Amino acid sequence: MIRPRKMKQIEMTVLTRDVDSVIEYLGRRALMHFSGETLTEGAPGESAGSSGRVSRIRENLDRLRSAAVYLGVELPGGTGEDGELPREAEERLTDTLIQTILGLAARENEQTREKKKLEETLNEAQAFSRLDAPFSDLDQLSYLTLRVGRLDPRRREELQENLADRAVIIPLDDTGRILAAASRKGRFALDSALKKSAFAPIAIPEGYKGVPSDLLASLHGRIVLAEKELAGIAEKKTAFHREYGPALQKLTGAYLMAQAVEELKRRLRGTRNVFVLRGWVPADEVTALVEELQKRTEGRAAIRSYNPEELEEVVEGREKVPVSLKHGAFVKGFEPVVFSYGAPLYGTLDPTPFVAFFFTILFGIMFGDMGQGLVLLLLGFAVGTKKSKFLESFGKFAVPLKAVGISSMVMGFCTGEFFTNETILVKPVQGILGFFMKLFGIAGEPPERILHLMPDKNNVAKLFYFFGFTIAVGIILNSIGLFVNIINQCSLKKYERAFFSKTGLAGLLFFWYAVFIALRIILGGAFRWYDYPGLLVPAGLIFFGPALWRLFALERPVLEHGLVVFIMEGFVEILESVSTYISNTVSFLRVGAFALSHAVLSFIVFTLSGMVANISGAFSLIIILFGNAVIILLEGMIVAIQVMRLQYYEFFSKFFTETGVEFTPFRFRKKV
Repeated sequence: MIRPRKMKQIEMTVLTRDVDSVIEYLGRRALMHFSGETLTEGAPGESAGSSGRVSRIRENLDRLRSAAVYLGVELPGGTGEDGELPREAEERLTDTLIQTILGLAARENEQTREKKKLEETLNEAQAFSRLDAPFSDLDQLSYLTLRVGRLDPRRREELQENLADRAVIIPLDDTGRILAAASRKGRFALDSALKKSAFAPIAIPEGYKGVPSDLLASLHGRIVLAEKELAGIAEKKTAFHREYGPALQKLTGAYLMAQAVEELKRRLRGTRNVFVLRGWVPADEVTALVEELQKRTEGRAAIRSYNPEELEEVVEGREKVPVSLKHGAFVKGFEPVVFSYGAPLYGTLDPTPFVAFFFTILFGIMFGDMGQGLVLLLLGFAVGTKKSKFLESFGKFAVPLKAVGISSMVMGFCTGEFFTNETILVKPVQGILGFFMKLFGIAGEPPERILHLMPDKNNVAKLFYFFGFTIAVGIILNSIGLFVNIINQCSLKKYERAFFSKTGLAGLLFFWYAVFIALRIILGGAFRWYDYPGLLVPAGLIFFGPALWRLFALERPVLEHGLVVFIMEGFVEILESVSTYISNTVSFLRVGAFALSHAVLSFIVFTLSGMVANISGAFSLIIILFGNAVIILLEGMIVAIQVMRLQYYEFFSKFFTETGVEFTPFRFRKKV
């Protein structure tokens, strides 16, 4: 029988100088499930140096994200297992990239603000360019203050810094002539700054009306230059995206990795000189892990390993050993189904192979259509690829979709259905059946289909056989659940539950003998005298289970709550056992019922499309497409829910009385 992987607890004492390298290796390999260690007073994670590193990492991540947003680069959402922790070279590269990119962003913002101010100045000046009033009076008539004069070019930058955003300085020529423009509110600040810069006003000819044309032309020229500058910045921004994008992504992944390392270090025990790493590792990985860590630390790490039974906290039940399952591709695809119910206890049987097999079989029986099964199969291949992020998000369903797609195709071939059509597969089915009939010397005409689910007067008996088959599947699944529980309880040394409970050996014998009686009666037999002891003996074991176990264990039977309560509890246990076995077995009739409903719904779609085919071929095609889409989406979802329900209540409930802990190793890339 299959059991979870054997685990060992590893305790490592690592020098502070080596801890980053050790955690980096563990995060890449995803080997260690850390125990819940808490930080002790004075641990390295609380030191000033550690706090400074964390702040530096966060600062660099913020800067990288700002640069990436500016360039339009998509950064990774998590750490990568193929990355490396940032070192001095990466620190220098980060600073260089950030300065270059954010410097370009600052130039763009500056030019954008400059262009906006120039456009506002031009719009205001143009509003008065044809005004029939002296230029000297414009300052009195508008919200715009204009000053024209000469200024030493060497002092122009100083003047602009003093004015900041309160005014615009526009050179008019190479001789030092400038135009200074500000809002009316800023006129006094403008005049004060101009005076300090030794600005010499130029007299506008008396009576000159409007705004001088050379001033408007200068504004136009400056705007054109600003637009050219912004266009050049945009080209450089595109070039930066291509050139620096991969580096930004790689550096972000590295700093996210460093952040994960620092967060883990803050949770570890230790002193300022050493860290203690303690956690669970699969036993078959321990040797390779120890060898690699000794190589990385040059023998400076002290490593010890313990078996679970050697640890007091495990023996006393204060800590559960995490469960790691190791399967092939097919069975591994159904691990999420098991873990959605709960992780099995360490040392017990792994139910995943049974889940994978029966999930596939039950779904195929209830969803039998070769064409619709092909759609599920192709969908499984589609979500298994990594070409689309949307499809990739459903990647964990790839294997189950392929499995149920194939089983649905097999069942569809048996029922002769292909996208609800009942005639397309007739010839292929007859050809294959005819070949085997000749091979085995069977005379007669081969049937059109192997299994006919649509009710009619000729196949009522076959339908009963089919429903009997689904009951048989239920009996097998229930029996496996009981058998798994017996093995598990023996492994946990809970022998009373293993042998004297309704889900133990006594319950299994009671269930099997009841099935034996039912089969005998169905086949024409009768209830015999020996059936009484056949039922009463296992029922008695269940009824008197606690007392009998104490006798076997050489303990004195004790009626904790009195004889009456003991008898009532025994009767309740027997009644519950009978009702549970009956309901858990009869529940599998729903498998046949859903298979029948699928056949009926397919028949309705096929009949409707045939009825309108003579009227409109297009309308017939619409009915076929819409009908199949409804069956695949709606009924496919319902069938999946029913299979999950059957496994949860009729299978898992037999042995999943206590859940374990899933093996979740420290890793840089989370599971998809």
